[in-house]
Amino acid sequence: MASLLQGRLPVNQDLLLMQKGTLMRKVRSKSWKKLRYFRLQDDGMTVWHARQAGGRAKPSFSISDVDTVREGHESELLRNLAEEFPLEQGFTIVFHGRRSNLDLVANSVEEAQIWMQGLQLLVDFVTSMDQQERLDQWLSDWFQHGDKNQDGRMTFGEVQRLLHLMNVEMDQDHAFQLFQRADASQSGTLEGEEFVEFYKSLTQRPEVQELFEKFSSDGQKLTLLEFVDFLQEEQKEGERASDLALELIDCYEPSDSGKLRHVLSMDGFLSYLYSKDGDIFNPTCLPIYQDMTQPLNQYYISSSHNTYLVGDQLCGQSSVEGYIRALKRGCRCVEVDVWDGPSGEPIVYHGHTLTSRIPFKDVVAAIGQYAFQTSDYPVILSLENHCSWEQQEIIARHLTEILGNQLLSTTLDGHLPTQLPSPEELRRKILVKGKKLKTLEEDLEEEEEEPESEPEEAELQLEAQMESEPQELSPRSKDKKKKSKPILCPSLSALVVYLKAVTFYSFTHSREHYRFYETSSFSEAKAKSLIKEAGNEFVLHNTWQLSRVYPSGLRTDSSNYNPQEFWNAGCQMVALNMQTAGLEMDLCDGLFRQNAGSGYVLKPDFLRDAQSSFHPERPISPFKAQTLLIQVISGQQLPKVDKTKEESIVDPLVRVEIFGVRPDTSRQETSYVENNGFNPYWGQTLCFRVLVPELALLRFVVKDYDWKSRNDFIGQYTLPWNCMQQGYRHIHLLSKDGISLHPASIFVHICTREGLEGVES
Repeated sequence: MASLLQGRLPVNQDLLLMQKGTLMRKVRSKSWKKLRYFRLQDDGMTVWHARQAGGRAKPSFSISDVDTVREGHESELLRNLAEEFPLEQGFTIVFHGRRSNLDLVANSVEEAQIWMQGLQLLVDFVTSMDQQERLDQWLSDWFQHGDKNQDGRMTFGEVQRLLHLMNVEMDQDHAFQLFQRADASQSGTLEGEEFVEFYKSLTQRPEVQELFEKFSSDGQKLTLLEFVDFLQEEQKEGERASDLALELIDCYEPSDSGKLRHVLSMDGFLSYLYSKDGDIFNPTCLPIYQDMTQPLNQYYISSSHNTYLVGDQLCGQSSVEGYIRALKRGCRCVEVDVWDGPSGEPIVYHGHTLTSRIPFKDVVAAIGQYAFQTSDYPVILSLENHCSWEQQEIIARHLTEILGNQLLSTTLDGHLPTQLPSPEELRRKILVKGKKLKTLEEDLEEEEEEPESEPEEAELQLEAQMESEPQELSPRSKDKKKKSKPILCPSLSALVVYLKAVTFYSFTHSREHYRFYETSSFSEAKAKSLIKEAGNEFVLHNTWQLSRVYPSGLRTDSSNYNPQEFWNAGCQMVALNMQTAGLEMDLCDGLFRQNAGSGYVLKPDFLRDAQSSFHPERPISPFKAQTLLIQVISGQQLPKVDKTKEESIVDPLVRVEIFGVRPDTSRQETSYVENNGFNPYWGQTLCFRVLVPELALLRFVVKDYDWKSRNDFIGQYTLPWNCMQQGYRHIHLLSKDGISLHPASIFVHICTREGLEGVES
């Protein structure tokens, strides 16, 4: 099966050495360090490991699982073992999603370099794969699973086992017929290309063939005009259909003669439907397509709570990895809880709990390194300061020295602004959100810092500004007589420019006493009650000031609230525990999937209007209500829920969920298809009424029906209403961690209509 990719794989000395195998130490902790023999398989796409060379091997990871490879000095764990192993011999394999990193230590610097360079080469290769190459790799992985004795060919017995692994329940006689038809060499086994033919016979798409023949006059091809008709009538492409048809034929028609004649074959038609152009997510929403010159408070900002945690809130591990993962997924507001640490160095952890601790300077270094790898737009560092005067000065010094020019330490032009700057103006800048001794006006008026001669006045002023987050109150000395300095030092205060943290008392109090650059935090319970009691006032508040919402302190398991109801009120920084997968993070990923995943999404105009009458709990006209019709047609190559149970085959159903204002929030589902995860057919239409489509998110969830217990999750995909394409579309499913389940998909037809006619309330 290696032959499918062999000709396209890079030829490289490092890869050849990796295929011979290497004995390395796998490191999980200071006490867990074990020798393992790692070997790149002949397919060049999977790494297996054994206890020793020649020992019984098992899969370790697929290259497609790998996000990147880091050098040893970038690993917290390997740095802690620097006295035991040279850092140059260590490296870290970072996986997509929430899978733990793999730390390895080679026996020499040369061996470490071979694996680092070789793995990165393969990761780059996989990233650049086209659709056909990705499918070839997927087939190669399955061939490895099915080829039990690893001899490069598959018997019918191995094929039967593979069908169960691939979620196919098939009549044995029919399966044997397909096997014999694919066995061109008549060897009684299937090899590379023969297995591909067998796969093709399994994946016939009669529902696509029927659609193709509906528009094709001869059933063999779509002429240019026939394809234009399809794009206009079904795909709702409008006037651009003619130009688009030429582009799509040139891109997806496999035969050169077809391209020359401007016709599309069935294979080309299927390639188009399965591509990004045939995806439910509109490609025009993938790059930066929104106005990025509005003030910061006009955007939803991807925000993380207790970013340093990679586990629960009581005993979980604190790690710079939390910051790296959040920033790489486009998060633009990270939280840092800083406390006094040993040897005069501030530490980051969840105060008064058993969570582990990390040096503040390591956190700042990680933020500086990864802040702008995914997005150029500003990063907000939400600083929860619990430190003594002395260590606050260390905090200010680390921020200034480590971040350098990235840190915004004064207004952009040195003058007093009249509104918050825009994401565009703040490109590649890191802003500190925290408490401040004075107003911005006073800071700009003074050419020199005030001498430290009025501690009591400064302290009283600061106490009036304390935020409402329960853990934010700085520890106070028991002996008040010993106090001689204010609880916030001027050097740290000066680094807070546009995001001064203030306590929220009421919307009236904020309007009368606060400035646009002052920001308040709300617990989820407080924000919920404000939306119910004064929803429109909350909306108006968020048109001129930034709000941050954070999870309840009772969520010790790092669970999340539903962010949608706070977005409905225009709250910008709705902070989530990003380490916790689930519905809430699916919604967050769905909203921020648009606009290049930049972490900034422009709020709808009625949430930016200072005279807005919008109430999130009681939305009324003039919103353009819509009717949404979704025909759920079929599924393709759905994964098993439990891969350890070879005999079990899923009974899939599709649930469509709408999240938006309360009247719009609803769900409907298809019936289940028994014993077929490979190519299930539903053919059912679901109908929704949506009053405020501008706020709606759609979530497609595939579940495995189980009459005895809750249906098991198979895959999902979430996207904003305004990024949804109409027509015949594929929805490419993601795992709980938001990782592609390629080639798993569902095939749907989407149609929207103005108004609510014909929809039951």
